[in-house]
Order: sequence, then C-alpha cells, then structure tokens
Amino acid sequence: MDVRVTSDPAAFRRTVFPFLQRDPVLHTIIMTNVHRRATAPAEQQPGYYVSVREGDGDVVGAAMRTPGRGVYLGALRPEYAEAVADAYLDVLPELGGVAGDRPAVESFAARWSARRGVTGTETRATRLHKLSTLTPLSAPGSARLMKDGEVELVARWARDGFPEELGDPDWAGQQLAGESLWIWEIDSEPVSMAGHHPPVFGACRVGPVYTPPEHRRHGYAGALTSHVTATILAAGNQACLYTDLANPTSNKIYFDAGYRPLADFIDIEFTPR
Repeated sequence: MDVRVTSDPAAFRRTVFPFLQRDPVLHTIIMTNVHRRATAPAEQQPGYYVSVREGDGDVVGAAMRTPGRGVYLGALRPEYAEAVADAYLDVLPELGGVAGDRPAVESFAARWSARRGVTGTETRATRLHKLSTLTPLSAPGSARLMKDGEVELVARWARDGFPEELGDPDWAGQQLAGESLWIWEIDSEPVSMAGHHPPVFGACRVGPVYTPPEHRRHGYAGALTSHVTATILAAGNQACLYTDLANPTSNKIYFDAGYRPLADFIDIEFTPR
C-alpha cells in the first residue's frame, strides 16, 4: 500500500478523480470540495489531501482535510483508515475531528486517539440519499431564484441553520451570483430556501435546505427541494442529498420526494483527555 499526501488540490484532482468519478454521488463531498479549490485562488492555509494506492499503483481510496475542518474520509474502505491516520499524524499536530463511513471513521479515530492522547466522541450521524424517481411535492406558494435584495436574509438563515458549515460571510453572495439558491414564497414573503452545489461529473448535491421555525410544518421545504431537484434533472445531472439521522421528519420528506438511502456516515470529535 502506498499512501501519499499533497497540499495541491489540482494535482490531487488529477490523481484521484478517475477513481472517484466511478461513483460521483457516493464521493460527492470530496469531489465538490476539491474541484472548487482546484479552480480557485490558493487559500492562506494549506489543505492536506491523501491518496491511497495498491501495489499496481491504482488509486483505491482518498481523504481530505481542508483548512479549518476535520479530516473527511468519505466512503474510504476501513482497511485503509489506519494508514490514512498515520499520514495525517505526520502533517497535523492536532485535529478537531473526522467524518465519513462509520467503520473507517472508527478505525481512524482509534488510531488517532491512541497516538495523540485524545478522546473521540460521536457527535452526528448522517445519511446520503440518491434520487430514484422524482415525486413532486406540493405546498401553498411557489419557487423562484433568490433576488439581489435577499443576500442578508439568506446569510442570516444560513447562520441560523448551519452556523458551522456556512460561516463564510460571502457565501450568500456567491449563491446569488451562481444562481444556485431558490426561495419558496407565499404572497411575496420568503418562507424557505434550498440550494444545490455545482455538478461534478454529472452528480449534483442539494443543500442547504432551511425553513425558519415560524414557517415549518407547512411542506415548504419539501416542495422547494423537489423543485430544485427537478432543475438538476433537467440539466442532465443525478441528484443527491444528505440528511441528519436525528431528524426523522426531513428523512421522511425526502423519501416521499423519491430519494433513497445510499450510505451512512458519522462525525467523531476529538477532545483532550
């Protein structure tokens, strides 16, 4: 086994995408993050990207650690997790956490905890869903793209719903420029939002989806998600999304819209002993 680390996202993309693109839905988070960084100006802090090769030189696994985040293993096979942990031990003096497929994450966390003297605690479980057949969901109101005057509103909703994932103050403006976020409105009042990530190798991930508490339980998020999904399909892409397993309501809504479970993932957070 050959495990290599690079801080060059473009070089990493050239190396691992032929492997990852065999299933772009399963590997959607690594592919979208690496693609964005490979085509954007270099970040002030380096990321660390790991590729795993077997004896014949073929890539069989990949992981990433982008600035300010934990290590993301995605669908890494568990037998490679300890070797990937060792690679990160060589370049990271400390680490806040790791996420990905449960067996791989647990193996990585055990190795990291033993070597760094920390405790790993599971903090979240998520499920990746892939669209099977779209079943449009309906609700009062209609969908439209966000408008120029809604950047602050969308930014506030993002901070409320996803304070860790969407902390970038420029995020809402980027969604406006990319025409990648929709608003559900009732009588011209915004009541929910849903967006999608840029498609990579024909796979497009829905998210974020957020409805303020005062507008929940009316079906707005489900109707808007099915609308965004329809636009993804119309562009010739596959649609997928993640749900929090602690939220049975959202899991049921997306199932009703035609999404089916593909894989389960967990987050483990490291704290000093």
